[in-house]
Amino acid sequence: MSLNTNTWNRLRYTFYLPVYDLIADRAFRKYRQRSIKLLQAQPDDNILIVGAGTGLDLPYLRGYTRITANDITPGMITKLKARAEQLAIPVEAHVMDGQQLAYPDNSFDAVLLHLIIAVIPDPIACIREVEQVLKPGGAVMVFDKFLPDGQKPSLLRRLFNQVASTLFSDVNRSIGSIVSHTSLQMELNEPAAFGGTFRVVRLRKPF
Repeated sequence: MSLNTNTWNRLRYTFYLPVYDLIADRAFRKYRQRSIKLLQAQPDDNILIVGAGTGLDLPYLRGYTRITANDITPGMITKLKARAEQLAIPVEAHVMDGQQLAYPDNSFDAVLLHLIIAVIPDPIACIREVEQVLKPGGAVMVFDKFLPDGQKPSLLRRLFNQVASTLFSDVNRSIGSIVSHTSLQMELNEPAAFGGTFRVVRLRKPF
């Protein structure tokens, strides 16, 4: 992780901000909803959204009373706060690097990682931070694009990833490989958008 990488992330997502909702909402809303349903959280659970963007998960979190959200891009957090106010959903929102979460250990009952693991520069650092702030027995829901575990990317996919990872997202990350650096246990891994290129995954922190 480097300052330059984080600066690039802020710049590119500030640039994408005017069209972000058009790209990240309609095609994925049913999978966000599915992921949150599979989280099986209680209304008073302390829920963290890492890389929350403009708050596109919030419409599916009505009724939850303890939501914390963060994103590295200030403009995203500004739009998230406005969305939360419009929906009358209480959210504590922070500009924060998902690779360095400034929350106490064991402080969240559940975590959402929607369209962030394939974007963040160091996904292993991110998932380790999530593990740290998650309570024992807590759940993590991941929704993102992944290379099937054990599959090596083709030459064409590797070439495409050189452009894709710079502009928007890495397409060659393996969720199994990333999670293997933690004690988190994979309970569910189901296909989602674009023929299973995107997956919905539930992880659990052991007691």
